[in-house]
Amino acid sequence: MNREEKKLVIESLTEQINNTPHLYITDTSDLNAKDTSDLRRICFKQNVRLLVVKNTLLVKAFENSNKNEAELKAVLKSPTAVMFTDVANAPAKLIKEFRKGHEKPLVKAAYVEESVYVGDDQLDALSKVKSKYELIGDLIFQLQSPAHKVLSQLQSGKHILAGITKTLSERGE
Repeated sequence: MNREEKKLVIESLTEQINNTPHLYITDTSDLNAKDTSDLRRICFKQNVRLLVVKNTLLVKAFENSNKNEAELKAVLKSPTAVMFTDVANAPAKLIKEFRKGHEKPLVKAAYVEESVYVGDDQLDALSKVKSKYELIGDLIFQLQSPAHKVLSQLQSGKHILAGITKTLSERGE
């Protein structure tokens, strides 16, 4: 690869890093061609972009991006594949499911919700990270809960008042 080709690859990677809110740096080495193809197919179905890149080019792309994290660059040692996604926990769930029948991919690091997770031991935590839309849904549910309680108490109180009124009217006779 000549200098111009490397420059174009770095620019493309930098653009993807800047435009994608979440990324996972993984190790897919030792996967055979069939397994790699299966992984790519699963990624495509779940809107996760999987790219195998040279570490030196990825380091330069990180340096040019707005995600210039030292922890991300520190894990770039062996063959690397990067997963780009808009849904924070999608790659983690995908990897957990894929690893039921395979030993890899391993998570080297992840940039999720503006936080850096380093190591494969973070996979469970990453799979439980809620997406922006899940958090908004939880917030709306929490905000509706007190209003729902007040309404149900008012409705149950209506029946109690009606019962008391009926009892008092019958006793008065």
